Amino acid sequence: MKRAETVLFASSGLDRAAGMRRDDGALTSALDAGAGVLPLWRGKPMVTGVAEGAAPGDGAVTLAFRPMGHPVLAKAAEAPVFLGLGADEEPLFACDISGWVPPEVDEDQVGGFVDASLQHHPSEDATGAAFAELRRIMTHLSPREAELAATARGLLEWHRTHLFCARCGARSDLAEAGWQRACPACGARHFPRTDPVVIMLITDGERVLLGRSPGWPDRMYSLLAGFIEPGETVEGAVRREVFEEAGIEVGAVGYLSSQPWPFPASLMLGCRGVAISDRITVDREELEDARWVTRSDLLEVFAGRHPDIAPARRGAIAHFLLEHWLSDRLD
Repeated sequence: MKRAETVLFASSGLDRAAGMRRDDGALTSALDAGAGVLPLWRGKPMVTGVAEGAAPGDGAVTLAFRPMGHPVLAKAAEAPVFLGLGADEEPLFACDISGWVPPEVDEDQVGGFVDASLQHHPSEDATGAAFAELRRIMTHLSPREAELAATARGLLEWHRTHLFCARCGARSDLAEAGWQRACPACGARHFPRTDPVVIMLITDGERVLLGRSPGWPDRMYSLLAGFIEPGETVEGAVRREVFEEAGIEVGAVGYLSSQPWPFPASLMLGCRGVAISDRITVDREELEDARWVTRSDLLEVFAGRHPDIAPARRGAIAHFLLEHWLSDRLD
């Protein structure tokens, strides 16, 4: 697929500078000299350009990097993780400040499928910077900042959930500028986790298979998806997941595009599959509904005029693949 890397969070050319991860001196010097550190609170990056109760303006949202020693970083859980080099070759970092407790938090929103809440650190009153859910703002970030934010969120979430050695249970230490954890007790090394997930554009002529999961926003439908199991190929996972969830048999399978999806640690592998049966049998433990949607009906969905179906979240690979299928650009 020629446009594969135009999907959100895809490579923007970020220089991850892996060779610097072991150069503690260079990284410390960069931080001492005021290198930018992106604060994240419970996975939400600090940004400017988002107002309470308002939709972000196109191109108006930017990541709010701050130097070490800034009050917003006072509750950092561990040392900053190194993200890579910015446009001017400056080192960039990220830090988890979830130890900070905002004065008011709507726990029903934070971490939910639709989190419109903002958290404001008192040190940022003059700037208007706030912590915003990445899925809310992701399409309003530049490609480079979207990649930086996704990297920061995925890496810090892995550290938050992997503080202890899986071999011996001892508390592990951040290592390699955040790209490893090292166990001081048994010497084991642990690396950031990525879970491969297949997401499938299953077609039957001029129809595409859509489904919805329980708990999704009203009317929202998307492509079917599922985790790849141990010992399974991508093609095998596509066929198994579609048959298990919707009872549809799939023949030829091909790869289209991929997307890092740090919610919390997936790599979405976008595939196309050709259905060889069309009778839907929904697994109610997995899906609330599944249906065939014609190309003309999908046009109505994307135009916001369909009475029963709303499209997948803008910015997600499902929206990307459906949009390209609709415009006949899956080449």
